[in-house]
Amino acid sequence: MKLNPRDAGSFFTRPDTSRSGILIHGQDAMRVALKRQDLIRALIGPNGAEEMRLERMSGSDLRRDPARLDDAIKAQGFFPGQRVVLVEDATDGLAKLMEQALSSWQKGDAMLVVTAGQLNARSALRKLFEGDRQALAAAIYTDPASREELEAELVRAGIREVPPAAMNDLMALGRVLDPGDFRQTLEKLALFKLGDESPLTGEDIAAVAPQDADADIDDVIHMVAEGSVATLGDALARLGGQGTNPTTLCIALMRHFRLLYAAASDPQGPESALSRARPPVFGPRRDRMVRQARGWGVMRLEPVLALITDTDLSLRSARPLPGMAVVERLLIRIAMQHGR
Repeated sequence: MKLNPRDAGSFFTRPDTSRSGILIHGQDAMRVALKRQDLIRALIGPNGAEEMRLERMSGSDLRRDPARLDDAIKAQGFFPGQRVVLVEDATDGLAKLMEQALSSWQKGDAMLVVTAGQLNARSALRKLFEGDRQALAAAIYTDPASREELEAELVRAGIREVPPAAMNDLMALGRVLDPGDFRQTLEKLALFKLGDESPLTGEDIAAVAPQDADADIDDVIHMVAEGSVATLGDALARLGGQGTNPTTLCIALMRHFRLLYAAASDPQGPESALSRARPPVFGPRRDRMVRQARGWGVMRLEPVLALITDTDLSLRSARPLPGMAVVERLLIRIAMQHGR
């Protein structure tokens, strides 16, 4: 039977143990692995593998020893509780073997959990599980996590007090991070909030979210956008001493001011524009950029973008230029225009 995405989320956390097996397939191997991990944990608990209630094998193992599958499903364990037979990286070549295992399955046997890559509608393996009345087939798509899936992840991580603003920030973060990275971020967030009963905030999320490796460049660009000419000289000297590429600095400057322009020109307000950005901007950085966007305004940002574009083209030209000096002059010139 085909399991639709809405029902799949609840099945992976509260599985029906009367089912003979399930096929989990999808293009993104990490998403498939996470769903398989959730399902097996829900079936046998955290200690199931230690109690020998989980038998793992790969598709290549079964091609060498086909009898192993039926033996594992019918085997009786020493410990009470649900048993699982996991077959990873299955292909259509195993469809006949899976059909035999499902047809002979009886109550008390181990549940068969099969993972595979992307399978089209003509796949023999997919047709088998979708057509079996006792088994299930779940396709895992690369769509961003839904609100229900995010709420389930938060419960799993032990995070409960999540106001709407923080939930929106998490939804935006989930759209740009890989599923594995996002789950690790939630686990870090749970540790960060351990013992803290206050509601989750954007500042909490920003504290644990993956950070940009070019943090020094970001600091300099914020100084430029806020007109901090007095402190800009020392910061530029540090960047020059670190061997920062002038083209990289110019690209980062363009990205920042384009984002400010989009925020300043958004009819729904700068907060909305920054939340929709890729990657999303939230927490103290969003508040800071909202102030910058409002301080500059659309009309004054347009000539700044033109100035940055001209400098970028000059850096990429064949003419020999003192690149870092050109960019430093640009940064100081923009910073001095702030507030005029």
